[in-house]
Amino acid sequence: MKLARDLQRRPLRTTLTVLGITIGIWALVVFGSMANKINAIVDGGSTFYADKVTVAANGSGMGFGQPMDIDTVAEVEAIDGVALAVPSIGMPMEDEMSGGGLGMEYISGQVAGADHGLESYVLNMATGRDLTAADEGSYVTVLGSDIARQFGASVGDTVVLRDREFEVVGILEPTLTMPDSSAMVPLAAGQELFVDMIPAMFAQDLDPTGVVSGLTVYPETGVDPEVLAEDLRAANPSWEVMSGSDFDEAIGSATAIFNAILVGIALISLAVGGLSVINTMAMSVAERTREIGIKRAIGGSRTRIVGELVMESALIGFLGGVTGLVLGAAVAILGNELGRESGFLLFLLTPMTAITAVAFSTVLGAVAGFIPAVHAARLDPVAALRYE
Repeated sequence: MKLARDLQRRPLRTTLTVLGITIGIWALVVFGSMANKINAIVDGGSTFYADKVTVAANGSGMGFGQPMDIDTVAEVEAIDGVALAVPSIGMPMEDEMSGGGLGMEYISGQVAGADHGLESYVLNMATGRDLTAADEGSYVTVLGSDIARQFGASVGDTVVLRDREFEVVGILEPTLTMPDSSAMVPLAAGQELFVDMIPAMFAQDLDPTGVVSGLTVYPETGVDPEVLAEDLRAANPSWEVMSGSDFDEAIGSATAIFNAILVGIALISLAVGGLSVINTMAMSVAERTREIGIKRAIGGSRTRIVGELVMESALIGFLGGVTGLVLGAAVAILGNELGRESGFLLFLLTPMTAITAVAFSTVLGAVAGFIPAVHAARLDPVAALRYE
């Protein structure tokens, strides 16, 4: 209660100081939530590529784009160290990617169970069922959570993917990564959609059943995926080969720079808030010089003086942190709600981000108030009592 009364002595100044901390924490929460979402997508990709290698036509970019002959499967499987090569289809859901970059919506096609249990990246069903090999030849789909929300689709509904109607047989549990923005279809259906996507002058002689957009290559037991990736590149330089380290290097470095920019902006805002706390506490000490002198004269220790003032500044930081967290969370929730219709969620506010934000602001307030507090504790009691 005493701390609250001390802060109420100069309500306008205290409010402005809390506001300075609030703006910094708001920026930290908003930008931190954006970084969390991007990192979750990247982590999902790293997990997917950790124990396998993908092969696509040169210039495809993660298997999206150029067609490959399905006979490439046999060519890849003939290379030492390859246990299995599974053909697949990958393509954007729209010609103009709505999400862009890592957050794009895409269609993937593969024969269910073709990996023979080698795939370690497990996706769980929220409702309905997964695709099966028996679905080949039919137009059925399993939707990621974000795509299902975008379509407003449930199991049994019909959705349109690239001008073809598909029956929804299952919806995935949220993963907070790329599968949330995907629609999985049988390989044959994906091949048809893929050939339809190719300009007519190039697609007129293509047989959909002989075309894929990429291969997922599983190494034999004991074979290092990175070594296998080098062997695949050496076997055919026209293949675009991606391993786990390639993904991390291509995507991870870019996201690290982006994260650093986001956090840097937030920290600059917090630094300004910290300076405002120092200014407020310095002025508070100056105005309460006689009070501090009286406390010292009647036996108040320097440690107690420092403790009281540091607690006061820490409370300012805490109030600013809680307010900034509430406002930042509101922006994240509102932003995600606005993005639900398009199936693209930009923010991921985690408990750790929230706790870190409030703890950081509290510590920042305490540290910012420490210097004025030490100065106050060093005041000579007699001089302080004479201060006007």
